[in-house]
Order: sequence, then structure tokens, then C-alpha cells
Amino acid sequence: MRNYQIVLISMILAAVMTVVLFSDMCMADSGEPQDAGNTGWLLICSALVFIMSPGVALFYGGMIRKQSMTSVMAQTVMVMGIMAVSWTIIGYSLSFSGDFNGIIGNFDKALFSDMDVGTSEGMTETGFALFQMTFALITASIVLGACMERIRFNAIVVFMAIWSFLVYAPMAHWVWGGGFFDQVLVVLDFAGGTVVHICAATTGLALAVFAGKRCERVIKRAHSMPMVFIGFTMLWFGWLGFNGGSGLAADGIAVNAVLVTIIAPAAGLVSWAAIQTLHAGHTSTLGLVSGALAGLVAITPAAGYVGPGPALIIGAVGGAVCYGGVLFMRNKSGIDDALDVFGVHGFGAIWGAIATGIFAAPSMVEAGYEGLIYGSIDLFIGQIVAIILTLAFCFAMSYAIIWLVSKFMRVRLTESEQAVGADISEHVEPSYIM
Repeated sequence: MRNYQIVLISMILAAVMTVVLFSDMCMADSGEPQDAGNTGWLLICSALVFIMSPGVALFYGGMIRKQSMTSVMAQTVMVMGIMAVSWTIIGYSLSFSGDFNGIIGNFDKALFSDMDVGTSEGMTETGFALFQMTFALITASIVLGACMERIRFNAIVVFMAIWSFLVYAPMAHWVWGGGFFDQVLVVLDFAGGTVVHICAATTGLALAVFAGKRCERVIKRAHSMPMVFIGFTMLWFGWLGFNGGSGLAADGIAVNAVLVTIIAPAAGLVSWAAIQTLHAGHTSTLGLVSGALAGLVAITPAAGYVGPGPALIIGAVGGAVCYGGVLFMRNKSGIDDALDVFGVHGFGAIWGAIATGIFAAPSMVEAGYEGLIYGSIDLFIGQIVAIILTLAFCFAMSYAIIWLVSKFMRVRLTESEQAVGADISEHVEPSYIM
């Protein structure tokens, strides 16, 4: 197996070097003036979204036992590297360059070649590519939580390398790159309800289904709530750039997006707290941050299309929907969604996409994209269809990829490896001296 891996890595490196040596790497000057304010805002937002991935590592790591903390950090950092490299080599080009029957882009901008210095929005195309790269990083990081503590590090590495081209790039192209959804449906996704959250949650679900449940000897409890809280604050802080930068300009839409990115999660945490108190008789810190996360996920696809009033409703309903989603996944589904990824990101994003089809305001969208409450049904139907197609595509493709990977390497940790913890069995590097 080691010889196989060495050969595979050598082939990948050889292919990359060939592209580097023979591709045209010149930057094209479009002649459009650059807007320093918009460019600066996008750089700030890119940095905010980038810090979300380390935030996920702390958030996820605190939610599981201490024997798995190192493995969470290792997997998160590794998928950040994989997604950044794949996005640079061909991912961006497949997502945003050209179109092949609405399915995928082309190779014209591989390795960020032939990039325009300025665009019609006064933004450098490299700045846009950078911002979108950080979205690819956080999407892959979110995936890991659903299948935590039973999939081997090497299997995750190979899976993510393939997934970045076959699942994430097509999704980005369909929604934001002028692909299938944009051509056939009436769909709005301001900052990644389908591309990021439904895609990541469904991918994680496919991995969890394939790998099966964790063994009985694994203690399913959080080992560090302070770490969970720190990771969550990094996520909420980063989300201000996640939503705020998705309009690609420092304008009123950005201000509104940042505003509702505070209002909706606040409503979500209050909603979750109220329901948990009525249902369980207490309110937990993990419940509060989960409620806020539910509100963040729910408002993401609608952040540029609704005002504060609808955002309050979207966040509050999101908290309730995700509370029910987590209970369903834990008690009824039979699937070990380790860190409630589908329960929060899946259910929350599905509701958020539907809510966009309900509440999108005519004053904030193009004609024909109004929400259901304004008398238009096309957007509402388009959102429903987009949700169904995203769920089906991401699950089927992700399951097929991990099945294929399993034919070349062992995917699941053994029961003894799970009991000891991946920190020792996989990395020989405990996070704590015990």
C-alpha cells in the first residue's frame, strides 16, 4: 500500500509540474478601474472566512472526547491544504470558467491563468477567486464532523482530493458559475445554503452511512465546552465576512448581510433555548451555541435578499427546525451523525433555502425572483427543486467516491483503534498528557 501511495503522489506531482511549466500564466488587464474599497472589503472578508476552518477544528474538537482532539485538528488542516491546492490547480476554473452543458466549467483558468486584473464590479478576479477559495475550505471542514472518530486519516485525504473536483466544483458551478441551476431554475443562494451547507451536510451523511456507527466503547460526550465556545465565536465572527462579502461590494447590501447575520443567530439561540427548556427542563451551553449556529446556517442563503424582520423569523424557525433535526438524527434515523452536522447544517440550510423562496424582497432582488409572500411562486418552486437535486447529487456522488476509495485502502478504524482514539492509533500524538 505504501508503494501504491508513493506512485500516486508522484503522478499527481508530475501532473502539477507539467501544468505549471507549460501553462500561460499571464494576467490580462481588462482596463476596468479597480475599486479600492470593494477590494479591501473582499480581502477582509476572505480573512474572516479563512479563520472559520480553524474555528471548526476547535468547535468539533471540544465536542468529542479528548482522545480524538489531535485527529480533528489534523484532518481539518489537511483538508484546508487539499482544497486550497485543488482550487488553485483546476477547482476555480471548473467552477467559474466557461460552461459544458450546464454541468461543469472548463480548464481555461487552471492555476489562475489568464485572470483579469479588474472586473466590471471594480474587483480583481484573483480577489474573487481568493474569496471563493475560502468557501471551499470551510465546506470541506464542515464535512468532517458527521463521520468523526471512525474514518482513517488517509481515507479522508484521498476522498477529499476526489470530492473537491467531482462534487464541490460542480455545485459551485451550478449555483454561482452560470451552470445548471442558473440556466434552468429560478434559484437564489446568496452565500452558500446549497453550495456550502447542504452539500457539506449531505456529504458527511454519506460518509457516516458508509462507515457505520462508532463502536460501543467510544464515549460520546464533549470534553471541553470552553473550546467549543471559542470555536463557535470564531465561526460567528467569520460568518460576518462569509455573508457580508458575498455581494462582492462594500455597500448597503453588505451592511444588511452583516446585520441579519447577527439578528438571525440571536433569534435562533433564543428559540433553541426556549424549546430545550420546555423539552428537557434545562438550557445547555452547547444548546445555546447550536441554536445560534442554526440561525447562522438558516440566514446564509437569504442574507442579501431579506431585511431584519424576516431574518428574525428565519433565525427563530431555524433554531426550532434544527432542534427537531438533531433529535431526529440521534433518535430516529439510525445514523451516527457524530457532531450533528446534518441535524444543524442540513436541516438549517434546507429551511434557509425554502425561507429565501418565501421572504426574498422585490426591492433586493431582480424582477421575477420575488418570494412567495410577494405573490411569486417561481422562486419558491426553484428553491425546492434545487434542494432535492443537491441532496441527491451530493449523497450519491460522495457515497460512490468513498466506496471507490474503500477498494484501494481501509476506510474504517477498527474497534480497538476507535477505543484508543485516533490521536494515538493514527497520529501517535495525543493532545493532552493523560
